[in-house]
Amino acid sequence: MSKRRALGQHFLRDPAIARAIVDVVAPTASDRVVEIGPGEGALTGELARRAGHVVAIEVDHELAARVRARFPGVEVVEADARTWDYATLEAAPGGRVLVVGNLPYSVSKPIVMSLVTARAAVDEMALMLQREVAERLAASPGNKTYGSLSVFTQLACEVRIALRVPPGAFRPPPKVESAVVHLVVQRAPRVRIEDEHRFHVVVRAAFAHRRKTLGNALARTLGLPVERVRAAAEAADIDPGRRAETLDLAEFARLAARLA
Repeated sequence: MSKRRALGQHFLRDPAIARAIVDVVAPTASDRVVEIGPGEGALTGELARRAGHVVAIEVDHELAARVRARFPGVEVVEADARTWDYATLEAAPGGRVLVVGNLPYSVSKPIVMSLVTARAAVDEMALMLQREVAERLAASPGNKTYGSLSVFTQLACEVRIALRVPPGAFRPPPKVESAVVHLVVQRAPRVRIEDEHRFHVVVRAAFAHRRKTLGNALARTLGLPVERVRAAAEAADIDPGRRAETLDLAEFARLAARLA
């Protein structure tokens, strides 16, 4: 248990909340579902009952064995959800690929980024996260929690907080509140991106020094003259005196294009 606590893993024990989480994506017999971190199987049973095919990804050998024994119809894969290749997923004819999971808090952000990177293979997700991380994913420009994680996720997905979950729904109860975020993947980026790698570099650089103005933060992080960065921002119709958390997706896209 100490190893699982180190991962920030808290097992869901409330069956009503498990049903509500699965209801967010409403799987059918035509759908293929990947469950991340099945743990003790609170979500697994509900998914197995409703979905056509369930793949459970579990890094803990003992837990994987328990899930395999309890749910023989579920495909259990012993792997690290941060690095598993979600891009290999394929939907059944007429169905969707769904991802559902109670993510270990300590590794939730790299898992989310892996899923966003593999967005071409996924249709929808319902992910249990620490409430602050869920709010960061759904944050709009101008919100103090808006950051690079918000931008990258919202570039690929429609994002909303679907449920808030109290600590008492878990064993052991976490010291923080939790929330379920619903992500609906868009087949094309929500704004036009000329070079996605450059876009990621510019966004990360812009948020690297949140207290600095956009011009100063980008110049310092990218190693560019301040005058060049300011000129690029102005050419993109953006005031270089603004801060990164005020820019929307379209503004970041224009800025990245000008900083080619």
